[in-house]
This record gives sequence, structure tokens and C-alpha cells, in this order.
Amino acid sequence: MQNVRLRHSPRAVLFDLDDTLFDHEQAARTALTRVHALHKAFTLWPFDAFEQAHTRVLEELHLQVIAGERGVDNAREERFRRLFAESGAGDDSDQVRATAASYREAYLAARRPVDGARAVLAALKPRVRVGIVSNNLLDEQQAKIKLCGFDPYVDALVVSEAVGVSKPDPAIFAHALDALGCAARDAVMIGDSWAADVEGARAAGIRPIWFNRAGRQAPEASHGVCEISTLAPMDAVMTAIFHADSPSDLGTGLRCASA
Repeated sequence: MQNVRLRHSPRAVLFDLDDTLFDHEQAARTALTRVHALHKAFTLWPFDAFEQAHTRVLEELHLQVIAGERGVDNAREERFRRLFAESGAGDDSDQVRATAASYREAYLAARRPVDGARAVLAALKPRVRVGIVSNNLLDEQQAKIKLCGFDPYVDALVVSEAVGVSKPDPAIFAHALDALGCAARDAVMIGDSWAADVEGARAAGIRPIWFNRAGRQAPEASHGVCEISTLAPMDAVMTAIFHADSPSDLGTGLRCASA
């Protein structure tokens, strides 16, 4: 870590929640594995293909939930109604409701933080203001934060349902900065979605850090964006937040391209 130049130290760090601090992907896969095994129509569908179809339908319906066009319970049932239809099993309302309920039960039981998330927040709390910026429902995100034990470390929670605007719109980041009493130039945003978190932060004038746990290919526009692959141990994320601009690897789990 020699040759690392000190960056203008941030006053606030913003985080995405799902699949950045909260392990939504793990909980969803656990729940989906359960419902996949429940019905012959689903078990005849290879799990990877079933998961891809579930993700596609979920993302379509989630946009409607965020826009206030559907309730979350209605969207969950509609998700499985569409999956049953795609599998050729027909439309049995009782079966749809029972499957949606089984999924939700398994999802809730499997909720947990991303490894290292709580320790990172605890380490940041004495040094900066901490905010969470999320595209979801307020009650849902508050429950995740409480379950994961993030409450003592979060100074502001800004959720799209509550403020009426979603990432990547710069306006949602402005809400978070106002809540934290911080200027964009003095903030950092960490998230797993390139489009929502990285490009959204850039548009708002906030320095982004890409949390790339899955090892995805960086977009061509990644020049100048630090990329981390883990929160545990926390060395990589702390270096990305508080230090700058090395053109080479700065340690395990961290890459920064020269700006």
C-alpha cells in the first residue's frame, strides 16, 4: 500500500442497502430453492433457468411497486402466477398464494447482513456521517436495518418510496446529503449497482465506489472508479474511502483506476 496518496477525506459515506450491506441475494436464493422444490412444474425447470426467470419477473414487478402501482404482497403473488404460467402449470389462485407465502417465510428466515457490513459501519461511525440510499419500501428497509443491527450506525435512511424519487436520479442523493448536512464533494457512495449507485452518484457529484462481489466485468465507463469485492476484512473499503488514485491494485479486494 505504498504509493497511495491521501484523498480529500469525506465527511459522509452513503451506502446502498440490498446486496451492499444486506445480503438480499442470499436470502432470495434460499427462498427460491425452497419453492423450486415444492412443485413438479418448477422442478422440471433447471434451477438456474428458473432463477433467471424469477429475477426477470421480480425486476419488472418491483418497478411497479416502487411506482406505487402495486402493493408488495400483490406483486409477490403476481410474480409466482407468472412463473406458474411460464412453466405450463396454469393459474391456481390457492397454489399461487401458498407459494408466495412459502417464499416470503423462507426469505424472512434467511435474512442476514453481508459479511463485514456491521463492522465497517461501526468503524466509520466515529469518523463520518453514514447514510443509506435505497430503491425500495420504507418499512421493508427499516426492518432489514433493525434485523442486521445497523441502527446505531446509520444517521440517515433515504428510501425511494418515502421521497418519491429513485436512484439513479440525482434528487434522491440530494435528499440524503441534506439529511446528513453534507455537500456532494464531501461524500462517497458505495453500492453494487453500476447504473443506480455508480452512475447515480456521479450524476449527483458524489464520488462512487463500486461494490462488485460477483466479479462482474467493469463497464467501459469505469475509468476513475474504485472497485471493491469484499467488506471483510475491511481494509479494501477503508482504503477506497479514505485514500486515492493508485493505478495498480492497492490490496486484496480493491482496484482503483487512475482518474
